Amino acid sequence: MSDKVFPSSKPTAAAAPAAANGGGTGGAAATTTTTTNGGTTTSKSHLYNPTSRLPYRPQPRNRRHRYRPRRNYCCCLCFWTILIILILSLLAAIAGTVLYVFYRPHRPSFTLASLRIHRLHLTTTADSSSSHLSTLFNLTLSSKNPNSHLSFSYDPFVVSCVSSNSDVFIGNGTLPAFISNSKDETTFRGVVVTTSSDLDADTVNNLRPDLKKKNGILLKVEMDTRVIVKTGGLKSKKVGIRVTCDGVKGVAPKGKTPSVADVSGAKCKVDLRIKIWKWTF
Repeated sequence: MSDKVFPSSKPTAAAAPAAANGGGTGGAAATTTTTTNGGTTTSKSHLYNPTSRLPYRPQPRNRRHRYRPRRNYCCCLCFWTILIILILSLLAAIAGTVLYVFYRPHRPSFTLASLRIHRLHLTTTADSSSSHLSTLFNLTLSSKNPNSHLSFSYDPFVVSCVSSNSDVFIGNGTLPAFISNSKDETTFRGVVVTTSSDLDADTVNNLRPDLKKKNGILLKVEMDTRVIVKTGGLKSKKVGIRVTCDGVKGVAPKGKTPSVADVSGAKCKVDLRIKIWKWTF
């Protein structure tokens, strides 16, 4: 009876050095040969060969590259937005220059022709606990449009009179709305400015020295309104303006005869009134 030969579970001595030295064709396992009853069996042991080439494994993409297209889109959007704004600003500047050269716009002019003081009384009680101011003025105002191609459409005016030195409120009145066409002049006579109010101690202390001056009190007339500028078929939005006429000298009347203020040195200027939220400039 013949003896049976069983394969060994360990690699042969010849295969071990070869695997250790990186022999073979670069595989990751060593080879073992076993002879049985006239046959040869070849098996590979699952041993890791550190010298063999590792399989290719694709690396994950860097996450920061994913956001690069979005960043480029934002940069392009900002660039084109700024470019469009600059182009529109340039076109608006060119159009404004052409309109200015063609129309030669000028501000409207106002004149304070006369001011009569019918009443200017400041009374104080014996114990100086309260003071009362009573005034009545009569004004003549004129407005002129020096432009040949522009017309102005005014809202009603709010007319107020204050002292020039201390800015004490002396009276107010109104002017009706009107339209001033090209080269047109409009005159308003009998504009009434009046008040009857109580004053505090500080206001009285500021106003009384002006009333005692021999050459009279310096007065300032202010008119606030909104205006629309029209030319041909175009018109602007309503813009606030203030007309200030300074340099008026007046004295309190004696008796029932009104006194005439000196308006020879009065000059009226027109300023834009721009309102941003709660502030007016």
